[in-house]
Amino acid sequence: MPLTAATAARPPIGNIANFIVKTDNLDEARRFYVGVLGYDEVFRHKRAVCGPADLSVFKVNERQYIEVCPTLQNLSDDKLIQIGYATADARKLRDYLAAHGMAVPSRVTKDSDGNYSFILKDPEGHTIEFVQYLEGSLQSRYRGKGISDRRISDHILHVGVHVKSPADQDKFYKDLLGFRFLWQGGPRDDRLDWISYLTPDGDNWVEYMVQHEGPPTPQQLGVWHHVCLGTLDIQAVYKTVIDRGYTPPKEPGINARDGRWLLQLYDKNGTRTEIMVRKPVQKPCCSENVDPYIK
Repeated sequence: MPLTAATAARPPIGNIANFIVKTDNLDEARRFYVGVLGYDEVFRHKRAVCGPADLSVFKVNERQYIEVCPTLQNLSDDKLIQIGYATADARKLRDYLAAHGMAVPSRVTKDSDGNYSFILKDPEGHTIEFVQYLEGSLQSRYRGKGISDRRISDHILHVGVHVKSPADQDKFYKDLLGFRFLWQGGPRDDRLDWISYLTPDGDNWVEYMVQHEGPPTPQQLGVWHHVCLGTLDIQAVYKTVIDRGYTPPKEPGINARDGRWLLQLYDKNGTRTEIMVRKPVQKPCCSENVDPYIK
């Protein structure tokens, strides 16, 4: 019996697996992701999204990675390459998406790392990967390795993506995949600039960075397309990066709109790494933060 939208079931989708960006200088990228953030470069591998070049893989934890591709030639280009999410069953997820009319590969086989994975485009054209980690894969062979005691954070909290049409994105993330509303707001009361959705079966989220006037500049895209790392002590993180020779543009501060402590860091090409204390210390504006994972 062929799968239909009515019979196909969506397998679990967990946390963010990878955040992949371009650089024009891999040594400078290492100075930031290793020297400042404290992540070990555990291996290099080839993936189609990076073309013929090798991706350098910086390990956040056993299931989350920041990866850098040295293919940036024009500084005005978008630096974001891919955002990956973990799934319990990549093949069933492909079938589920195909049954709902999404453009997906005809089948899922093991990728060059030895995992089941596939990529597709979200409604805004961002490359999204779903990966099912397998025993025997490249990642599993490095289990227990590259867990640096220099890490400023041991987990990714969220990723940000540039969005022109939240309604179109909602059809994909919320309606089709089951992402869960978390919070929305902006610097002004009369419009929404940030809309956050939790992954269906994890505690990470995707943040829409909504475009109101456009097109965005390369600097704006570097801010919007970002990765966020979690911490419980943002002042300690601030002191650590200062001690490592990096001066953030601003000291840590409380975002008056969502009530959280934040610190902003940037790699050499302007891609933002946000540091966040998940639990707000002030009442958020605009909507209630319905985060079920705040303790």
